[in-house]
Amino acid sequence: MIEHDVAWGCRVGGLREIAAPFVVAAPSGARVRTRLRVPAADAAVLRAVGRHLASLASADLAARCREGPLDARGRARSRRDRKRELTAGSSSRWAGAVTRASEDQWQLGWRNLGAEAATLRARVKTMESRLAVPAGTRTGRVRGYASQAERFAKQRRLQALQARLAAAGQRAAAGRVSVVRGGRRLLRARANLIATGLTQAQWRERWDAGRLFLTADGEKDKAWGNETIRFNPDEGWLELKLPAPLAHLANAPHGRYRLSCPVSFAYRGDEVAAQAATGAVRYDISLDPDTGRWYLDASWKTSPGPAPDLAELRAHPVVAVDVNAGHLAAWALTPDGNPAGPPVTIPLVLAGLPASTRDGRVRAAVTALIAVARQHGASAVVIENLDFAQARAEGREHAGNRPARGRPGKRFRALVSGIPTARFRDRLTQMTHNARLAVIAVDPAYTC
Repeated sequence: MIEHDVAWGCRVGGLREIAAPFVVAAPSGARVRTRLRVPAADAAVLRAVGRHLASLASADLAARCREGPLDARGRARSRRDRKRELTAGSSSRWAGAVTRASEDQWQLGWRNLGAEAATLRARVKTMESRLAVPAGTRTGRVRGYASQAERFAKQRRLQALQARLAAAGQRAAAGRVSVVRGGRRLLRARANLIATGLTQAQWRERWDAGRLFLTADGEKDKAWGNETIRFNPDEGWLELKLPAPLAHLANAPHGRYRLSCPVSFAYRGDEVAAQAATGAVRYDISLDPDTGRWYLDASWKTSPGPAPDLAELRAHPVVAVDVNAGHLAAWALTPDGNPAGPPVTIPLVLAGLPASTRDGRVRAAVTALIAVARQHGASAVVIENLDFAQARAEGREHAGNRPARGRPGKRFRALVSGIPTARFRDRLTQMTHNARLAVIAVDPAYTC
């Protein structure tokens, strides 16, 4: 709706309606990590098992990719047949974990292919609409490119994007997805070791570590929630079922290998023990190639209770958070909306850092927010329901009033990529739930 201001003679556009705030649902799962201080003999066995299962997982993933899209009945039949073939070289439970992981990887690749095609279509549509307008002019709300030189460059770019879109369409029609066990980034690094600063031996170590398969799905009716990788919280030991070809390495009955080092979870160990005693627990064993350290991850499903009532949360102080590039801006507020103290700035510099370091800094920032909330007796953390999905999807193409060309456009894209909205919200939801704090999402419109 358009309104006319008679006194000033200006034209004011109507403001969109602000969406109602809501309480973010609690996470439906938990994951805890501990370090395994294994001696050389145990590490050799873990490597042997991980490499053997990795070869089976690679072959099974290739077989699943060749089948293409399947309906629910086809997926069940495919997994049953592939599991039967893998059982002879491992065990029934190892084969179940391998086939489940292959299906998850294929589904993720299929979703990524659809997202890539959608992104390319949005960018092609934007460029075609702007190229239809002569350079330096405007038709309605569509503005042409600033100069003939820029228009010519965009025509060439449009052809490249159309070729990529056509290739993505052909892959989708054929049901072909691109999946790399170990990671596409590490695979590409093999062709340019000098730029990555790695030697061939270092790259091989990372590649082998990234492709190890030591994952066992939990089983509710089995002892300590898992039959394949078994952790005893009371006695502090960990053992795993060896695949049939490696049964000669067993040091425990029934073809099992027990690690000689003590195992415990220093963080949330009581929860791991309680879950192992009453339900299923999934275990993942991984190797950090840079440090040579082994880690054990325990994960399980949770049943969160109903979300707290928004009116009850409003009766207590809250901490309002604004996620920015390079820092978080927080302010504790009383129930009547007044500041409960001075504003707080929490550094959050993530640009150019490895994924593990970025995640650690996000966790540290959330920990600082929780400390602020406890200091003021807050019941919840309020955050904007903000994401840059559209800006990321359209890439360099202009959308709305955001800059698209030259240095302003580059700065804006760097700014968008430097704001960890999705990762921060995920970590915030998990860690605040553990700290018995709620998360309230509000509409980002008209906020500063």
